[in-house]
Amino acid sequence: MYESIADPYCYPGTTVLKNLANIRNHAALEDFEHEAALQRSEEPFPAGRLSVSQYKALHHHLFQDVYPWAGKFRTVRISKGSSVFCYPENIRWEMQRLFKELRKSNFLKELERDAFACKAAHFLAELNAIHPFREGNGRAQLAFFAMLAGKAAYPIDMEKLNPEEMMQAMIGSFGGEETTLGKVIGKLID
Repeated sequence: MYESIADPYCYPGTTVLKNLANIRNHAALEDFEHEAALQRSEEPFPAGRLSVSQYKALHHHLFQDVYPWAGKFRTVRISKGSSVFCYPENIRWEMQRLFKELRKSNFLKELERDAFACKAAHFLAELNAIHPFREGNGRAQLAFFAMLAGKAAYPIDMEKLNPEEMMQAMIGSFGGEETTLGKVIGKLID
């Protein structure tokens, strides 16, 4: 669970995120969110130029049935465990910087397989550290990465995804260790 102070995203006196179904139980909300996002992931994703705007539209697409703030950058400080994510006042600038770098790198096209995996790991690590949304960052990251990899001619095989391995690699990348994440990505594009 995320930690935050005076979180306007939660029902008063709870840590349950306000949601469109008015669910007040963590487990029930988690199940509802999972099913809603899974259903939306079966639909075509929003078209775009692999930009900040498309990323926000993708988050909105996935979570539009769950949260009224889907696709909008968070306005509170959050952390998970010992990881403190980008302060909300810096999110817009950091997202613009990261996506400008992605654009300058030609969206990771025309790279050798290992170079693609390495640069994709760095991009995902940075995106995760920004953590622009109050919830749903991991799923939005993975969906966006799938679009990015496909356009770079390295489509990922979701059947090979080990969620726990990916989670541990993302946690490691938060501390600057991106090699493991690059290896996980390499397995997904073999």
